[in-house]
Amino acid sequence: MSALFTPNSIITAHLNADFDALAAMLAAQKIYPEAMLVTPPYLDKRRMEDFLKSSGFMPPAGAATPAPGLFYQPKDCDFSQVRLLIVVDTRQRERLTHIASVLDNPGLKIHVYDHHPDSADDLPAHCSTVREWGASTTVLTSLLQEKDLSLSASEATLLGLGLYEDTGAFTSPQTTRDDFLAAAWLLGQGMDLNRITDILDNSLTSRQVNILNRMIENAATHEIHGVNMVFTELVLDCFVEDFALLVHQLMNMEKAQAVLALGQMGDRVHIAARSRLPDKLDVGKICAAFGGGGHPYAAAASVKDKTIAELKTELFALFFSAINEEINVGAKMTAPAKVVEESDSLAEAEAVMLRYGLKAAPVVVNGGMRCLGLLEHQTAARAVSHKLGNRPVSDYMNGGAKTLLPSSSLYPAMDIILNQRQRMVPVVDAAENVLGVLTRTDIMRLLLDESIRISDGVPLSATQKERNVAALMKEKLPEAYYDLLTLIGKLADKLGTSVYVVGGFVRDLLLDRVNLDIDLTVEGDGMEFANALAEQLGGRMRSHPKFQTSLVIYQDGQSVEQRIDVATARLEYYEYPGALPTVELSSIKMDLSRRDFSINALAIRLNPAHFGLLVDPFGAQRDMKDKNVRVLHSLSFVEDPTRVMRAVRFEKRFGFKMDQQSEKLVKNCLQLGLVRNLSGTRLFNELKHIFNEKTPLPCLERLDNFGALADMHALLKLTPAKAELLAGVEEVLSWYNLLFLQEKPEVWAVYLLGLCAGLKYKEMAEVLKRFLFTQRAGSDFQRLRESTRKGAGLIGEWKNSAARDPRGLYAILLPLSLEGILYIMAQAEFRDIKKEISHFLSRLRHLRLEINGRDIMELGAPRGPGVGLVLRRVMEARLEDKAATREEQLALAKQYLIEAGIISPEQQGIDEVFSGRT
Repeated sequence: MSALFTPNSIITAHLNADFDALAAMLAAQKIYPEAMLVTPPYLDKRRMEDFLKSSGFMPPAGAATPAPGLFYQPKDCDFSQVRLLIVVDTRQRERLTHIASVLDNPGLKIHVYDHHPDSADDLPAHCSTVREWGASTTVLTSLLQEKDLSLSASEATLLGLGLYEDTGAFTSPQTTRDDFLAAAWLLGQGMDLNRITDILDNSLTSRQVNILNRMIENAATHEIHGVNMVFTELVLDCFVEDFALLVHQLMNMEKAQAVLALGQMGDRVHIAARSRLPDKLDVGKICAAFGGGGHPYAAAASVKDKTIAELKTELFALFFSAINEEINVGAKMTAPAKVVEESDSLAEAEAVMLRYGLKAAPVVVNGGMRCLGLLEHQTAARAVSHKLGNRPVSDYMNGGAKTLLPSSSLYPAMDIILNQRQRMVPVVDAAENVLGVLTRTDIMRLLLDESIRISDGVPLSATQKERNVAALMKEKLPEAYYDLLTLIGKLADKLGTSVYVVGGFVRDLLLDRVNLDIDLTVEGDGMEFANALAEQLGGRMRSHPKFQTSLVIYQDGQSVEQRIDVATARLEYYEYPGALPTVELSSIKMDLSRRDFSINALAIRLNPAHFGLLVDPFGAQRDMKDKNVRVLHSLSFVEDPTRVMRAVRFEKRFGFKMDQQSEKLVKNCLQLGLVRNLSGTRLFNELKHIFNEKTPLPCLERLDNFGALADMHALLKLTPAKAELLAGVEEVLSWYNLLFLQEKPEVWAVYLLGLCAGLKYKEMAEVLKRFLFTQRAGSDFQRLRESTRKGAGLIGEWKNSAARDPRGLYAILLPLSLEGILYIMAQAEFRDIKKEISHFLSRLRHLRLEINGRDIMELGAPRGPGVGLVLRRVMEARLEDKAATREEQLALAKQYLIEAGIISPEQQGIDEVFSGRT
């Protein structure tokens, strides 16, 4: 546009406008023909822009005045002269940030047309038409009919798109009779149903199918006071415009009463929620707490500057309180409350809070209990440190603290504490007198009683005693690795960023265990750093740009390919403005906060000035000393139940034990059935990790004691006989590894054979189905079981035979897979059988003849089964340590042929002359 438009009236809708919003805007302009259509800067779907362009709803470049029926952008407008604002498909101020300046215009009048329920953030309107029908388009269409206004075919089609999309083609629970009547009228106006069908085609693309599969894989079912809710989360490498559509598909597939999905897209987490019980669980109300909105049965929100873990904590709490509306604040508050009076000094108030371990206290009038505000302990302590301890509490209290009546439901309390970050909620009577308080601890206790817990909120700014481990690195690491980490630190300085080696590498260094897998986290542009590191090492980089992760691949000094993972610390935390040293480490601390256990939440800074500085914000060193496996927060196992298996693995690998709280949370997780609700793929992946441990049996026994194995599948319960068999498997695999043979077994297959010992074919098929084996993989494993069973039976017959010829055992074992042979060896009860099988594996299995069938035929044998018979006889001799060389094997084969009368000694001599052998 050559110049900005200065409209007097505009029509707009909410951010991320959908077809219903655009259709309602266009319909509204029929009622307000002088108003200008102003769309939000970002539309919800690319296909919307394509439709607007192809249907002539987009303005041409260089127009001097706005034309009716065309959609303009906020950047094209000067809103200073707007005196009438028409808002459709929303009333919430937070969803209108693109025209925020208009709301401050003097003399502004606001008209709204909406179909969403009321919310606390609704704009004050001079004229309001709100009908809870299936779409805002229906509301406006009914007014067009009343005013006897007509539409063009293109306009009717756009309105039809809004109507069909928001009602789910009239399948949404919110669909009303009026929506059908509106569609009938639009059809009479020329609505093109074929075009609507093409545009709203919900067939999934391959990319959408892939994302939906990830949703399903990550899905877990939670029962909250009788409501089955499916929760899923995933991190996406780019914005997914149809995220809500995929959540709708997930709900239909899972047959759940509610679905909650979190998708990390760039710097935002997108929330999509669905409810089949809108009267009991209003997801629109929940999403509104995060600046979003929607209907009781379908809603969404987009949140910046919060992690998925934080949002899960808050959403679980809000879901719980929304479902349990009958529980009121008065029943769960702590009473009587410890209070401070307005004239008390800050030093006195701090002393009270310190004595009773309070993080905040209500402030009341002198000599009474009427609540005036809230004072936080941190505020009082800082004031005292700044020599302000003699000042009255009223000077520094929070006078705008939210309070609740005892009859209030838990939902607003959850919102105040979790979303508004108020330390506690004073519970007051009608005269504002403090009766008690509801604290975060009260909520945690309540949720624990109900088998749901929220985060303990470990402060990331907690001071830690600094430790430098550079000397330990120099002592324990190979010189090449120490030099590599030094190089990485220097490169970080050159690029003006901070870099850390993180996770298991650091943990195992402190535990004096060998682990040379380097994972780096960069506070800054991780992609740029990885690219520079690849160039420095003469290697190459693989990257996931939106995900901010990279893999650096290079050749080390011995020409062996090495790999380094590089990630970007995706979040930042500032203790307070200007606190540079804290900000310097804040990103890495937030990054570490997303990890599973304290012992994995470690980092070492590599920049030269701080080389070797250990970052331990969650007390990992203390836990290592105490030999504890401790989760970082109370919802850890709820968020990811596979952590139960990982906790057990770390226990047994390091000789640690879960602390009392973590063990309690594991039991809570299992009582909720969260492991049982995991996808088979994720479960079996964790089982394979356990099988690959040096001693898997203690892990399996620990899981069985928890009841976790039975949660994976009832047939997997560990019996004494299975435990003995698995101990044998462990012993046999350890022995085989010491042979250092080139062929390596699929360890998981051997252990799974033992864990499923004694199962019938159909029972085994059920277990494989639970673990989502493909049909081919399942058939392969069943064949392995069958061949192993038959092989074990034949060995039993061979053992009971009189001759017990080693050649017979060879014939039995040779066709079997390595996994099957190792399993049979583990099963064998008699030491002599184990000895014979070990001899086969270590010496005979890969024994090969130096001659072949062609050699036999060149000796004069005709083509046919006799050739194979001769080779078998030669192999039998080879098994008895005879005929080791090619010449000896040829001589023996010749002897067999002569004895069989196939060739004569004289003929053999003539043949050797003509063939050049002599």
